[in-house]
Amino acid sequence: MEKWATALLDLIFPPRCAFCARPGVHGVCPSCEKKLPYAEKPLREGAPFGRCVSPLRYEGVVRQSLLRFKFHGGRSAAEGYAQLMARTIAEELPGAFDCITYVPVSDRRRRERGYDQSQLIAAELGKIWDAPPLTLLRKVFDNPPQSGLTSREERKGNVLGVYEAADTEQIQGARVLLLDDIITTGSTLGECVRVLRDAGAQSVVCATVASAVDEHGEKGGKSAP
Repeated sequence: MEKWATALLDLIFPPRCAFCARPGVHGVCPSCEKKLPYAEKPLREGAPFGRCVSPLRYEGVVRQSLLRFKFHGGRSAAEGYAQLMARTIAEELPGAFDCITYVPVSDRRRRERGYDQSQLIAAELGKIWDAPPLTLLRKVFDNPPQSGLTSREERKGNVLGVYEAADTEQIQGARVLLLDDIITTGSTLGECVRVLRDAGAQSVVCATVASAVDEHGEKGGKSAP
């Protein structure tokens, strides 16, 4: 991007640290970077999502930041999230994918928020890797929020049939990196992985900003909205 365009965007959407919201910071400020709750085991493996990496634990300042990002217009945080995710993905999933996509929100949710949070993260990762994300999935039903459901079975049932392939031609034979903001039980990611595989993807790996599951795949802490 040209310098003048970046300056204009900074004027309209002032950059802030993704976590403490300190103005004038692109990404994560040095203070926050030292204190963030990094995941001890960034890579999670198991049904239904296969493999998923998350640089952070969904707690404290990370939880506050993601809530601000999703529900209170904190869209500039996507840049900092992408920087942290890019490092973890490079370490844990080298050579495992050749294209990027994301878990989409419904059209209604996008209109309400003014943006799709996972698409913003995917776009920032695309800038880092010079690989624009593809829109391979579409959310066809506006299901109830997963945060209102407590059991794994309820969460799994709540996302069945909610997503469909948006571009089967690009999915055929692709090795896909699927992005989302948070993983809790993995039900949402698992359903999207299923749809991509059914549409012909060769393989799918996943990445999120934060994980609300422990090493056994059980939900920990407060539920992710």
